[in-house]
Amino acid sequence: MTDTTKPKTSEKDFVTRLADAGEEALQRLAELPGGQKALTAMNDLRARVDELGKKVRGIDALEERVVKLEKEVAALKKAKAPARGQARKPS
Repeated sequence: MTDTTKPKTSEKDFVTRLADAGEEALQRLAELPGGQKALTAMNDLRARVDELGKKVRGIDALEERVVKLEKEVAALKKAKAPARGQARKPS
């Protein structure tokens, strides 16, 4: 069972080291001239991308609704088509 815990521990160590390095890089970036503006711009961009992602996920539901409505309209057209054809025939 110790073999299964070793990869998890090394993965945690790697993720921890990566997170620490990322935090350190962000701190260094913030200390640079204009760095705070860059961080703010990146955070704004992240928020916008998240918002766009939510909107795009909503498009799938809308497409399903459109397909359903198109089928309903086609069915209604078929049901009304014979009635119109008979009414237009000259006597």
